Amino acid sequence: MEPKIDFMYLSEQDMIKAGVTDMKQCVDAIEEMFRLMKQGDYRMGGANGNSHGVMMSFPPHPKFPNMPKDGPDRRFMAMPAYLGGRFDMAGVKWYGSNVENRKKGLPRSILMLTLNDKDTGAPLAYMSANILSAYRTGAVPGVGFKYFAREDAKTVGIIGPGVMSKTAFDAAMAVRPGIETVRIKGSSLTSLSAQKFADRVRRKYPSVRNIEIVATEEEAVRDADIVEIATSSPTGDPSTYPYLDEAWLKPGAVVACPAAARFDDDFILNRARMVTDNIMLYEAWADEMPYPAYETIPIPAVHCMDLIHDGKMTRDQIDDLGDILVGNVPVHRKQDEIVIYSVGGMPTEDVAWGTVVYRNALKMGIGTRLNLWDQPALA
Repeated sequence: MEPKIDFMYLSEQDMIKAGVTDMKQCVDAIEEMFRLMKQGDYRMGGANGNSHGVMMSFPPHPKFPNMPKDGPDRRFMAMPAYLGGRFDMAGVKWYGSNVENRKKGLPRSILMLTLNDKDTGAPLAYMSANILSAYRTGAVPGVGFKYFAREDAKTVGIIGPGVMSKTAFDAAMAVRPGIETVRIKGSSLTSLSAQKFADRVRRKYPSVRNIEIVATEEEAVRDADIVEIATSSPTGDPSTYPYLDEAWLKPGAVVACPAAARFDDDFILNRARMVTDNIMLYEAWADEMPYPAYETIPIPAVHCMDLIHDGKMTRDQIDDLGDILVGNVPVHRKQDEIVIYSVGGMPTEDVAWGTVVYRNALKMGIGTRLNLWDQPALA
């Protein structure tokens, strides 16, 4: 091997040209990733190999004048992973997050993904990852919609019309193109985010004939075949998390929960079908976070870990998506079951989709080649 190392830099526009917004291809890549993970051909951070990432937060009252202080979404995080199969790639997503960014005209989070040679650690690519992360985040619910949603699904309910819900809706349209109605619950009937979501659907999906902005969660989910709930909710007090009553949910509905959501325990324990994207991720959170972990990580499957801790639930009451994909458990356990599908977010997703886009870019001659060194100075 020559000591010279070059790597590819891909800007956001480069990523778009290389196909990062191709949701159908993204859903396929993420489905393949889940199959590889169920086989065990992956690694993530932490001693358990399933950690979401390593987060650095700040104190509420720092002693040093230049140190940032804690605030909403004020953190840095590194999310490393290796994914095998045809991907065969190591990488790490790094992001800084600060809700105050919006006052500067910036996204709340700014993300970059580095892909590395699995053997040498040499960088292969350094890429803009905001859109990549948004699309892989939407594709994970998309795999669930592909398997659990009715084949003739017509109606989608959206609670929290932000970026996660936009790409989840893209994924729903990719796997269930017959959708005709979307009901959108924002912070109010006149919320700008709800209006923008509706405008985006009109522009991008003319086949969706009925677009409604509604006032309540119940209105959003009644008669919906697919529900996406992804609000920006403060953590700490689960009683304040967005709540869905079982009576509002249509038999056979699938509810994707990549953020805060709350259901009655009786429903969770006795009638809902609980599905995780990777149950070991939630077990890792349960190990890493103080009990009850649901106060820190507001995703329903984290609450299930707390119920298991309390002896009210057993692990075999939760199905893992990978087991369904490889045929270990049936796609549906009973007719008209309501699926609560918890989506936690994993760096394997970034590596999977980032690798596909990077290889697309190489084939298409997209990106800027940068030199790390011709000869390492300290070899």
